Amino acid sequence: MIVKRIIPCLDVKEGKVVKGTNFVSLRELGEPVEMASAYSKTGADEIIFLDISATNEGRQTMVDIVRETAENVFVPFTVGGGVRTIDDVTRLLRAGADKVGMNSAAVADPELISESSARFGAQCIVVAIDAKKYEDGWHVMTHGGSKDTGIDAIEWARTAEQKGAGEILLTSVDTDGVKDGFDIELTKAIVDAIRIPVIASGGCGNPDHFAEVFEKTDVSAGLAASIFHEDTYSVQEVKERCKQQGVNIRET
Repeated sequence: MIVKRIIPCLDVKEGKVVKGTNFVSLRELGEPVEMASAYSKTGADEIIFLDISATNEGRQTMVDIVRETAENVFVPFTVGGGVRTIDDVTRLLRAGADKVGMNSAAVADPELISESSARFGAQCIVVAIDAKKYEDGWHVMTHGGSKDTGIDAIEWARTAEQKGAGEILLTSVDTDGVKDGFDIELTKAIVDAIRIPVIASGGCGNPDHFAEVFEKTDVSAGLAASIFHEDTYSVQEVKERCKQQGVNIRET
């Protein structure tokens, strides 16, 4: 049985960790390096750092913050936001990231996935999919969830896998920040369509939501931000609740 992972996510804008609802109404929550270091020491299985305004602002991810964060965490560290070229991938891996996430640029040029995977290995390449429900299914959203591409999210997940992605970071735009639970229907649809690991993101409000997504889908990891950043629950509390409900959770 695959061991499930619990992952805090740091959405960073202008050098500060922020969080919103449905990708808007952002509020400032803290310093990324300090928060990442604390999570690393208190049981997080991985940490994801997303520079959420880099793409819309047409700039590179903040490499200095990435480098300092990498020096202070001792678990796998994924970085995304503003990745447009193979040089961006190279720069982030050299700065200390273990994996690099890509979204808008991968949609615009799927060969970026292939090129990055061929050069660095699929295990380093995470394709982030922000999906929103429409009448005809889930559409891929880009540019921080603000642009509807019209692309079917399930088909795009299959394409990303074929192009060499090693993992999918799936975020439901509809449930993001709402705290009513992960989008089980969306998550199951994506997980069942591909073979590579999927991280569920968007909507977690308590430890039972982690247990639910692990029980109802074959997702390999669950990600949350608000419940950890606001000290509502700790990573350890989430792990204990999952274990109580029979989930095979990673020990720390």
